Amino acid sequence: MSFVPRITVQGVEVHVEGDHPRIVVMLHGWPDSYRLWDKTVDALKDRYGCVRFTLPGFDVAAPARATSLDDMCELLRTIVDRVSPGVPVTLLLHDWGCIFGYEFAARHPHRVERIVSVDVGDHNSGAFVSALSAKQRWQVFGYQIWLALAWKLGGGPGNWMTRAMARAMRCRTDPAAIGWQMNYPYAMRWFGTLGGLGGAAQVRPACPMLYIYGLRKLFMLHSPAWLAELAARPGCAVQAFPTGHWVMVQQPVEFSRCVRQWLTATDRA
Repeated sequence: MSFVPRITVQGVEVHVEGDHPRIVVMLHGWPDSYRLWDKTVDALKDRYGCVRFTLPGFDVAAPARATSLDDMCELLRTIVDRVSPGVPVTLLLHDWGCIFGYEFAARHPHRVERIVSVDVGDHNSGAFVSALSAKQRWQVFGYQIWLALAWKLGGGPGNWMTRAMARAMRCRTDPAAIGWQMNYPYAMRWFGTLGGLGGAAQVRPACPMLYIYGLRKLFMLHSPAWLAELAARPGCAVQAFPTGHWVMVQQPVEFSRCVRQWLTATDRA
């Protein structure tokens, strides 16, 4: 498409920086917005077209907008077709952005050239569940059901619960930008809201993939078996960082360098 710095797709404001044919579409997770990728965009936009947006329902200044897995994939397909018609894109994913991005890649593999994902791997595999200790399973359940209940409650109680969990998880997002509206993916996970996530494909991308994860967490969000299999695949790579969940915020320079080096090495002619 002709270079346009901002477009609107299905009521979602999409930001485009870098007038280049290679497009990187960036998806954030909880409890963030498109601003999560500010420093990453600064490091990539001289070589790549960087496309990002705030997930539906994650802007607390806008009306609540819970979005099903099917509708999220359709939104992504429409955005990708607008910003890169006929040419596959690179996905750069974090947290819930990984889950939505993996599903989009599974449904539309011809639209995804490669994937860079951060800190969420084979989230719906038996190997992942088996890799967690009993204590870790309770920790995963505990924070996720808390946020799912916060979404159910909404309003003041839901906001308090959501911001309290963000503090506990050492998230650096401004508390004023965090609210109950962005918890609907957890309600999908535990209550089957909007059709749930039971139909999501297993995480086995056919395209090249770089997986980045933080080491300083209570539990990993991937299984060791999946990590080893991915590292052994031609064209794929894994990289650990001495950070928590928000690698791109805690080590922005090193993170951006890692992503850029892998992208450059795997760029098609």
